[in-house]
Amino acid sequence: MLLLRILKFFYNPSKAWEAAKNFSHPRVVTMLFFGFSAGLPILLIFSSLSLWLREAGIQRSAVTFFSWAALGYSFKFIWAPLVDQMPIPVMTRRLGRRRAWILLAQICIASAIFAMSMIDPAKAENCLFLMALAAVALGFSSATQDIAIDAYRIESAGEALQALMASMYIAGYRIGMLAAGAGALFIAQIQGSTPGAYDYTAWRTAYQIMAGLMAIGMITVFVIKEPAITEKEATCARNRDHARFFILFLISAAAFVGWFYFSSGIASTLKEQVALVVKNHSAAGFIVETARLAAGLCSALLAARVMVALKVADMEMIRSAYVEPVSDFFLRYGAGLAWMLLALIGLYRISDIVLGVISNVFYQDMGFSKIHIASIVKTFGLFMTIAGGFLGGTLSIQFGVMRILFAGALLSALTNLLFVLMAWTGPALPMLYLVISADNLAGGLAGAAFVAFLSSLTNVRFTAVQYAVFSSLMTLVPKVFSGYSGAMVDQLGYPVFFTITAVMGIPVLILILICGVKLQVKNRR
Repeated sequence: MLLLRILKFFYNPSKAWEAAKNFSHPRVVTMLFFGFSAGLPILLIFSSLSLWLREAGIQRSAVTFFSWAALGYSFKFIWAPLVDQMPIPVMTRRLGRRRAWILLAQICIASAIFAMSMIDPAKAENCLFLMALAAVALGFSSATQDIAIDAYRIESAGEALQALMASMYIAGYRIGMLAAGAGALFIAQIQGSTPGAYDYTAWRTAYQIMAGLMAIGMITVFVIKEPAITEKEATCARNRDHARFFILFLISAAAFVGWFYFSSGIASTLKEQVALVVKNHSAAGFIVETARLAAGLCSALLAARVMVALKVADMEMIRSAYVEPVSDFFLRYGAGLAWMLLALIGLYRISDIVLGVISNVFYQDMGFSKIHIASIVKTFGLFMTIAGGFLGGTLSIQFGVMRILFAGALLSALTNLLFVLMAWTGPALPMLYLVISADNLAGGLAGAAFVAFLSSLTNVRFTAVQYAVFSSLMTLVPKVFSGYSGAMVDQLGYPVFFTITAVMGIPVLILILICGVKLQVKNRR
């Protein structure tokens, strides 16, 4: 029935054209440029940096510091209250709360990328340590930018435009990733750095150009206007209270990082001992690192408690920063529906992420060349994802976010079955094009609807904190499961593994149906 209505919609040129015109709205176009500045940093920490280190003769697996760079994206909700509440001297007064934080984060991102460009990791061990620190600073700054941009997006327009803004943001994000991935590698290549002939100046030039591209986001900050919602009822604290809260965060973060630094040697020894017991190195690593992470969080909480006991921090401000946003969510939706919504958020991307971790290995195992992977999977797949995002945004406005959320989850699960078909048919290029087209279109459509759905759940009083919690939660469970993808493939084979990832989507579909009904009942009251 929904498919018929969608086909009728696109058959009607006037309706399709009217929907397309919405993409020219200034707030929607803004998200293209902000998406670009958000997508640019992430590959400069991971894949592009990995290739740089490899060409420099360094095994990235031995560089444990670089794993910290990813922590910013997973735990950004911890410092989201700072972004939400703390003013930046001079900048907040002139630009407003959201634009000031976006600009500060972008300046820090550009500075971190430039700092990385000035370090040659092949020179000495201390250079590698400095590179790791710069990468951590880049990850932290990038996650901070995400917090501020998400808050700006939700507060700058009504719910009617959120799906379109989400799809435009996804398009910009993917273009930014392409620039930082393929773009940086292309620049380094034409400047003369290859696996057999490392040239530091080539990588320096590539990273400095990437730092310069952050100017796109900075210019956007000065062109746009601050959202109308610039004051919050619960944030009338004085500058001294904000300073004390900032000190509390720094001390807690130092305790967390310090624990990770000093426990690295103990963790390596424990992994070997646990591996002897569980007979699996991957499982041993997961157990030890999970315990290490829990201990790190306990260290941070203990440091915070000490600061409160010493009256360095104000307990009331901590409560308003962390407790009130969470309690507000449960009060608005009720405990039962709130927990179901959180379960939906945590599981919605599970089919995509668990499969995505192993997909490149699958393409190689099937016999596809690196050229095929780069041109079809990466480049062609990028355009399919962008097209899917635009489609998801347009359809969400016409037919409602929950319906397209369901359609996206269903298509994402079904397209995983195409991987089963490709595993049986072998490395045929037409099949690869079909799989990439379907998988990326479905992923883009589901992604746009999902971002719009998350935006609708936030309260503008706690925008940055609540959305940061949602966006962190949506990848947490899938990342835990994806760590076992390789072991599952080894034991079950690709066809069974891909079938399991499709079946993982069934609980998601059930949750969407239940949550959709309950939300409708709640809205009628």
